[in-house]
Amino acid sequence: METDVVMVDRETSDTGRMLRDIRREVELTRRMIGREQLSLRVMTAIERVPRHAFVAPEMERYAYDNGPLPIGYGQTISQPYIVALMTDLAEIESGFRVLEVGTGSGYQAAILAELAAEVYTVEIIPALERRSNEVLESLGYKNIHARVADGYFGWPEQAPFDAILVTAAAPRIPPPLVEQLRPGGRLVIPVGDFFYGQDLMLLEKNSRGEVKSTAVLAVAFVPLTGDR
Repeated sequence: METDVVMVDRETSDTGRMLRDIRREVELTRRMIGREQLSLRVMTAIERVPRHAFVAPEMERYAYDNGPLPIGYGQTISQPYIVALMTDLAEIESGFRVLEVGTGSGYQAAILAELAAEVYTVEIIPALERRSNEVLESLGYKNIHARVADGYFGWPEQAPFDAILVTAAAPRIPPPLVEQLRPGGRLVIPVGDFFYGQDLMLLEKNSRGEVKSTAVLAVAFVPLTGDR
């Protein structure tokens, strides 16, 4: 999907600065992430989505800084570099159906919607789900489907998914998400404990349903919440 967002000069300048910061982070971490640059499709999606629309008015001045920002309820909007990296690792194609666990502000869902055919996003906090829906609808996204639920269990009614992104850290990889990933699909998820360390993990499922996991980068995410 392509949004009809027209940015003023200040926002265009801020977006350019954010893109430069992302490229700089990629250069600094290239040996760890195994890539010299992120795909043009991902960087174009990052450029198109107005990040300031997903933060509170008092945070707008920081919206394009390369760092996370609070969005309430103990949650954050992730660092732009991490959003870009996770999206790139998922290798999303235009016809993909993608699951996001942890809608939060809605920013990652918007990035995914620029790349995929359909995005299914799950948020456990009702107030965040309502707020993100309002923002996404105001920006004209029609291919994002959201609901309030415990993301540990994914969205089985809409499975299988070509890619799954989890935007909060789990102590271990939830088996329901692996089950809902189609053969040939990719799951990107931070795994570990906030105090003892987390790794951004990439899981790849082959045509026989076998899963290969790779630790990509040390990260720090808020924990995945829910009964499990």
